[in-house]
Amino acid sequence: MTAPARIVSLVPSITELLFALGLADQLVGRTHYCIHPASVVKQIPSVGGTKKIHYTRLQALRPTHVIVNIDENPRELAERLMADGLSVIVTHPLAPEDNIALYRLLGGIFRREAAAERLVAEFEQALARLRATAWPARRVLYLIWRQPWMGVSRDTYIARTLALVGWETLPVAAESRYPVVEMNQDLLDTAELILFSSEPYHFQQDDLACFARDYACPLEKLRLIDGEMTSWYGSQAIRGLDYLARLAEAERQHLESAIRLT
Repeated sequence: MTAPARIVSLVPSITELLFALGLADQLVGRTHYCIHPASVVKQIPSVGGTKKIHYTRLQALRPTHVIVNIDENPRELAERLMADGLSVIVTHPLAPEDNIALYRLLGGIFRREAAAERLVAEFEQALARLRATAWPARRVLYLIWRQPWMGVSRDTYIARTLALVGWETLPVAAESRYPVVEMNQDLLDTAELILFSSEPYHFQQDDLACFARDYACPLEKLRLIDGEMTSWYGSQAIRGLDYLARLAEAERQHLESAIRLT
């Protein structure tokens, strides 16, 4: 009889997904950024961050499988893990729809096919609800960092998620997937909404007031947005689609109300 897999997840959103697939008893390690599900994940030993881990600590957990992500974990780390004979599962979802393949990939590897198909059904239902509405196109600037300001390009998971409700991210063209953004008047005038994410930089309400003052930008087009709901794939993505639908609906009603008053 084959021994159960011993899994270390170095990807926060996938750690949560493993719990959703019923693999909690096989998850032996995580990063300290793996915070969901909050009530139980703390019982799993941490091996450090997503970029820098305590390698000897990871080895001591005797994993059979390590899950990594191209955006979140260094390639050199994945290569070292493979050189040490571990099974390394490399993930790289680039659009919300990629969650379907992700559920089935992990469900197949770890023999949780039925649980994976339940998540597929839930995701497809949430996506269908979102697509049932004809959302008005809006140009948005999505900020993930300050000093320097950083945004997202249109070939990121975040941008493709926002595009589901007609939100087109700025800048239109970027040299990197997470570009440094120059706050010039043309960009500020073009953006109909400026979204301040809760991660990786945790923007708060005071940041919006400071931004409005520093750039003479109308406060009414600045918004806080839950970064987990727009950037986390895995099981969180299902909740993320419903969150985005609620947010977009509120913005649509706000826009229609503003038009009626003009």
